[in-house]
Amino acid sequence: MKRFLRLLVNIAVANTSTYLLWSAFSFWIYLETKSVLVLSVLSGTYMLLVTLSSMFFGTIVDKHKKKKVMTGASVVTMILLLLASTVFFLTGTTHIANMSSPAFWLFSLPLLLSALTGNLRGIALSTTVSLLVPKQDYARANGMIGTIQGFGMIANTVFSGLIIGYLGMDWAIFITLLLSAATLVHLFFLSIPEEQIVHDRHLQNSHIDFRGAFRAIHMVPGLMALIFFTTFNNFIGGVFAVLLDPYGLTLFPVEIWGIILGFTGTGFILGGLLIGKLGLGKSPLRSLLLGYILISFICIFFTLREGSVLFVGGMFLYMLIAPIIEAGEQTIIQTVVPKPKQGRVFGFAQTVEAGVTPVSIFIIGPLAQTIIIPYMKSDAGKQAFGRLLGEGDTRGIALTFVVAGVFMLLLSLLALRSKAYHILSASYKCKMDKEE
Repeated sequence: MKRFLRLLVNIAVANTSTYLLWSAFSFWIYLETKSVLVLSVLSGTYMLLVTLSSMFFGTIVDKHKKKKVMTGASVVTMILLLLASTVFFLTGTTHIANMSSPAFWLFSLPLLLSALTGNLRGIALSTTVSLLVPKQDYARANGMIGTIQGFGMIANTVFSGLIIGYLGMDWAIFITLLLSAATLVHLFFLSIPEEQIVHDRHLQNSHIDFRGAFRAIHMVPGLMALIFFTTFNNFIGGVFAVLLDPYGLTLFPVEIWGIILGFTGTGFILGGLLIGKLGLGKSPLRSLLLGYILISFICIFFTLREGSVLFVGGMFLYMLIAPIIEAGEQTIIQTVVPKPKQGRVFGFAQTVEAGVTPVSIFIIGPLAQTIIIPYMKSDAGKQAFGRLLGEGDTRGIALTFVVAGVFMLLLSLLALRSKAYHILSASYKCKMDKEE
C-alpha cells in the first residue's frame, strides 16, 4: 500500500501539472474572447481525442509493464509542453487568442495532447490497484485515488486562477514545465513489481484490441450495462465542461473563481476520504446509480437563482458525490475482470463514456451561445421562465443546466429499475462470495 500511495502521488502531481496549464489557458482564452463557443470547441476536441485514444491506451497498458507505460507518457508530455511553450514565446498572445489563427491551434493542440497523456497514466494507475492492493481494499484504494485527485483539483483550479489573475500565461507555462520534469525524475525511483503478471495470449500484436475487450466484458453478465450507465455522468460532464467556467467568470473575477473552484474541490477530497474509510457498501452499483440521481437534482437546482451561495453549495455537493461514481465503476471492474484484461476494459469503458461528452459539448456549446442565452435575454424568455429562473445575466446557462439535469434524472431512474442492473449486482456479489 505504501508503494501504491507513492505512485498515486506521482501520477496525481504529473496530471495536475498538465491540467493546471490547460485550466489556465481555458480561463485566459475566455477572458480574452468572452466566447462560450471557443471553450466548446476546445473541450469537445479534447473529449473527442479521449474517445479515439482510450482503447489504444488500454491495449498499451495490457501489453507493457505499467512503469514503462507511465514513464513513456511522462516523456511525451514533456516534449509536447516544450513544443507549446516554444509557440507561445515565439508568437504574440493576440494571435494565440484568435481561433482562426494557426498560432491558436499550434499552441492549443500540444496542450490538448499533453493533457491526453494523463488518461494513459490514469488507466495504468487503475490497473495497479489490483497489482498492489488486496482485493478487500479495492474500494478504499479507489477512494484514496479520489482524495488525491481532489487535492490536485484544488491546486489546479486555485493556482490557475491566481496565476492568470496576477502573473499571466507565461508563469503558468514555467510552473507546469517544472512540475512535469520533477515527476518524471521521481518516477525513475519508483518500482512496480509485475513478475507475476501474465499477458493475455489473445492480445498478440494488436494495437487496438477491441475483440479482447469485448471478450472480457461479455464474460461478466451485466458489465456492458455498467459501462453504458457511466455514460450518463459524462453527459452532465459535457454540460459542466462547456458552461461552468462562463457562468462562474460572469459572477466572479478570475482570481476569486479559481479560489471558489478550489474550495468546492474539497468536496472531492471529502468524498474520497469517506469512501476510503467506509467503502461503497455491499452494492457499489447501487451506490453509483444513487450518485447519478443526486447529481441530477443538483444540476436542476444549483443555478435556479443567480446567487453565489446556492451555486457554490451545489458545486460542493457535486464534487462530494462524484468520487462515489468513479470509485463504484473502478471497484466493480477491478473485482470482476481478470488482471491481464483490465487495461483494455478500462480503455473501452473510457472510450464509450467519453464518446457522449464531445457530442453534448458540440451540441450544447453552440446551442447555448446562439439560441438559449439570447432567448433568455429576450422578453419572451423572461416571461416564459422568469418565475423559475429569476433575473440575471446567466439565465440562459441556468436553463441549460436545468434541462440537462431533468434528462439525466430520467435516465438514472430507468437504469435503477432495469434488468441489467440486477444482473450485474448479482455478478459482483457472486464474485465476492467466491473470494470469501
